[in-house]
Amino acid sequence: MTLTVLFCVDPIHPRRVDPHYAREAAAVRDHYGETALLDHDALRRGDVEAAVRAVPADLGPVWYRGWMVTGPEYAAMAGVLKRRGTVLLTHPDDYTRAHELPGWHDTFAGLTPQSVWRPLSPGQDPGDLNALAELVRPLRPGPGVVKDYVKSRKHEWDEACFVPDVKNLAQLRDIAAKMIALQDEYLAGGLVVREFESYDGEGEARVWWVDGEPALVGPHPDTPGVEPDPELDAVAHAVRALGCRFITTDLARRTDGEWRVVEVGDGQVSDLPASVDAMDLYAHLPVPD
Repeated sequence: MTLTVLFCVDPIHPRRVDPHYAREAAAVRDHYGETALLDHDALRRGDVEAAVRAVPADLGPVWYRGWMVTGPEYAAMAGVLKRRGTVLLTHPDDYTRAHELPGWHDTFAGLTPQSVWRPLSPGQDPGDLNALAELVRPLRPGPGVVKDYVKSRKHEWDEACFVPDVKNLAQLRDIAAKMIALQDEYLAGGLVVREFESYDGEGEARVWWVDGEPALVGPHPDTPGVEPDPELDAVAHAVRALGCRFITTDLARRTDGEWRVVEVGDGQVSDLPASVDAMDLYAHLPVPD
C-alpha cells in the first residue's frame, strides 16, 4: 500500500490543499503517496458529512495532517470515515490523550512542570477563591502559568498567562478569567495551572515520535533557526508508556541544564517548521501492509 494523507482543504479554492500544508502535500505526492482533502471549517461547525465529502470511498488507512480539532470532532470524523471505508491510523482515544494535557501529564511526571486542571466550558467562571485554593493545593508557592488543555495565551503573557504566585488566589483568578475570555469559544477542555520554570532562552526542540521512536529532531516553529540536540532517553520511556503512534514533544533546556518537556501534542496537528524538509518527517510514517 502507499502512504495516504488527509490534508485540510483550501477554504478559498476547494480543490486545493490549504496553502499552509501545500509543501507537505507536494512532498507526499512527489514520493508516490496519495492525498485527499478534508473540509476543516465544515468539521468545526459540526457538519461531518460535508467535511469528508471529498474523501474517496474505501480509501483505506490514512494519516491526518491539518489544523487542530477537538477530541469529539476527531472522533466524529473518524466514525464517518470508517463507515466510508477509510480508517484514521491514529485512534480517537490516542488523539485526545496526546492532544490534551490531562491525557499525557501524569505519564511525563518528573519530566514536565507539575500541573493541575479542572474542566470548564467556554465562558465559564474559573471558580471562587476556595475552589482555586483547592485546585492549586498540590503546587508549590511561586510563579506559574495558566492555559487551557491545549493552548496558552503566551502572546498576552502578563495579562492572561503568567501568574507571579499561584497562591495569590485573587490574582490567579483574574488572570485565569482573562485567559478564558480571550480563548472564548475555542477554550479547549478547561483550566490548567502549571508551575513556571526558567529556560535558557536558546530555543525549543520539537521531537516527532513514530511508534515510540524519535523520527525527527528539529526546531520548534517559534525558533526555526535553532539546531537543538536534546537528551531523549528519559523522554523516550515516557513516550512509549503513553502508547500513541504519532506524537510530538516540545523540549527546552532549563537554566540548570536539564531538558524539560514543555508540551506534548498529537503529531497530526503539530506544526512543521518551514526550515524542515517535509520528507524528513513523511519518510518515517508507516505505510500499512
